[in-house]
Amino acid sequence: MPHTFFAPDLTLPTYTLPEDESKHAVRVLRLGLGAPVVLVDGRGGVFQAEVADANPKRCQLRITHHETVPPRSYLTHVAVAPTKNLDRMEWMVEKAVEVGVERITFLRCARSERRELKLERLEKIAVSALKQSGQAWLPQMDELTDFADFLPMVAPETTFIAHLEEGERMALSRVAAGGPGCCILIGPEGDFTPQEIEAAFALGIRPVTLGASRLRTETAGLAAVFTVHIARELQ
Repeated sequence: MPHTFFAPDLTLPTYTLPEDESKHAVRVLRLGLGAPVVLVDGRGGVFQAEVADANPKRCQLRITHHETVPPRSYLTHVAVAPTKNLDRMEWMVEKAVEVGVERITFLRCARSERRELKLERLEKIAVSALKQSGQAWLPQMDELTDFADFLPMVAPETTFIAHLEEGERMALSRVAAGGPGCCILIGPEGDFTPQEIEAAFALGIRPVTLGASRLRTETAGLAAVFTVHIARELQ
């Protein structure tokens, strides 16, 4: 199977890999003249190409065929409070991209252990997962946003909050598949505060459950993505 490279700034009819990718392609993968490769731009473009110049500093590729993969008709958006241990968020991002997610927003909540977040590392994880899973669309990833500022940005009728407080909650699998998409709010390890939950309810955001088990934040984020996909397939 041809190796896949991420090329967000791709131009036709040729494309030159960045120096680090060129070195990897020629020195590590040992791609020679005429070797087939695949390029994805993260915006639906999938390009078949071949090595035109196996230079380890500027490996040039010739595009031989390209197609555009349409975006999914249903948008899955997870808004999650990042964990103190960033490794756990990296795992969630990797697996969510593999399963298929259109948008990830990171929330700063009252009980959040992580108050700052740099997206660069997480974006690299997402690109790697995109290439590995053979997908064409890179999800939108939003900077850390205060919970109170984020709530007015969503459509209440298709937004759900997965909190751990007592009270009646619907199974996400029963309500997530309607409409053009959905957004699931996942709180920090200490959960959303009662005030945050009430603020969500006041806007018409409904409470949901992801199952009987008490899940870690990163597990809940992935479970939400997977649940939405299964619900859509069963429609």
